[in-house]
Amino acid sequence: MKRIVTLVLALATAACATSPTGRSQLLLMPESEMDQMGVAAFTEMKKTTEVEKAVATNQYVDCVANGVIAALPSAQKRNWEVVVFKDDSANAFALPGNKIGIHTGILKVANDQNQLATIVGHEIGHVLAQHGNERVSIQYASQTTQQLLGTLLEGTERGAMVMAAMGVGAQYGVALPFSRSHETEADIIGLKLMAKAGFDPRASVTLWHNMAANSNGAPPEFMSTHPSNQSRIKGLEANMEVAFDLYAAARQQGKKPRCQ
Repeated sequence: MKRIVTLVLALATAACATSPTGRSQLLLMPESEMDQMGVAAFTEMKKTTEVEKAVATNQYVDCVANGVIAALPSAQKRNWEVVVFKDDSANAFALPGNKIGIHTGILKVANDQNQLATIVGHEIGHVLAQHGNERVSIQYASQTTQQLLGTLLEGTERGAMVMAAMGVGAQYGVALPFSRSHETEADIIGLKLMAKAGFDPRASVTLWHNMAANSNGAPPEFMSTHPSNQSRIKGLEANMEVAFDLYAAARQQGKKPRCQ
């Protein structure tokens, strides 16, 4: 057991980091390697998934995305790629290497530029907070610990019980809560970012009401990798005062996006 504690402490000490919201993180992978994997995955996706060709749709998404990206600090504005995929699911995703995919289905739920800016800001938030790296690191640390436990308890009746419990614990006790915390963190980062770009942050709440109306029997929050729609709405509302101040300042600076 001491070996397990030593291993976990060594991993945590070697890769301790802090997210943009001040949350402690475990980042074991070099950022450059994560970027390479993200770029490779995105390139492959563009080959295997139909890309939306409609000019008006792409211009609209680019207008919103470029507006949000323009609100980033200078060092973080470079090399963003946003691709619209022809997919009816109400989804979007981000990959390391500054890659964002928007499904056409999300445009049926995000009804205006402000709601779409919520989606884009959220996905950028995942990248800025290195959530992909953190998930890979957590999975690696979890698997390493389970393997070590298996070695120590191999051949014992208690070993089988402990390993079974560890499998469940790693999923519901570590992986899922961290995924939910990533989603919540990306919500907050994205909310402030869209507001700095001059998009109305109040639309973020409207978006998640739309999402709730379009969700069919979502699993209980403790079994989901995403927070419930109501949890997200509460989190956004808790940060709305700060976001609205940023929005008001952006409007005074002349940031008034007109994406249609």
